[in-house]
Amino acid sequence: MPLNSSSQIKQPDILDALEFCVTEQHDCGYLPEQQATTLFVNPAINLQQPHYDYLATMGFRRSGNHLYRPHCEQCQLCVPVRLNVSQFKASKQQRRCWNKNTEITTLPHPTHFNKEHFNLYSRYLKARHSEGGMDPTSKTAYNDIINSHWCDSELLEFRLGQQLVAVAVMDKLSNGLSAVYTFFEPELANLSLGILAIQHQIALVRQRNLSWLYLGYWNPESQKMSYKTCFQPLHYFVDGTWQSDKPF
Repeated sequence: MPLNSSSQIKQPDILDALEFCVTEQHDCGYLPEQQATTLFVNPAINLQQPHYDYLATMGFRRSGNHLYRPHCEQCQLCVPVRLNVSQFKASKQQRRCWNKNTEITTLPHPTHFNKEHFNLYSRYLKARHSEGGMDPTSKTAYNDIINSHWCDSELLEFRLGQQLVAVAVMDKLSNGLSAVYTFFEPELANLSLGILAIQHQIALVRQRNLSWLYLGYWNPESQKMSYKTCFQPLHYFVDGTWQSDKPF
């Protein structure tokens, strides 16, 4: 349902007024047995990159052509997080990950459909998220992850020799990058390719003289989100502002 004007987020004057909607309750993607609701921009709105640049700073994420944010009245545990790349210092474990993967090369790649990428994505979902509700055979769902008609996205390939071992999906923002999704060869889990992908995205943000790597949502009760707090200094979006103090 559309939100009333008192519930709408204030925006800079350069942006057109945006209307927001709230979903009905649905199964939570992070906590089993929990119900969730989601706030999202009305799909009828003609979104443009400046909308995304601003709403990313308000904790929104992209899914396909939609921008959304958790909006659960009974639970406030899903917190948007972003990393200050200029102050990031790799931990001992992260340095070890980087050093053991020096033979892996990276290459930017456009976001058009690529069969080799899609096959890796399918293997990853089948091995790592078989009960997550995502269809590993759906090219439509895959295309929704890698691009949108209104935002500037890019892929980063990771190869070990000639073998494609990982792909990171990123959205370009005016002040950084949004780490949308990473999928990797499930048989090479020992290489910590997800951690390596974040390290390379940090390096990209630094190379472009930008400030932030947006890492999505962190929930203290979700084990699969816990890796995000290993990257510091992490900032948390709580009560309408970004703060460096961990909220929980």
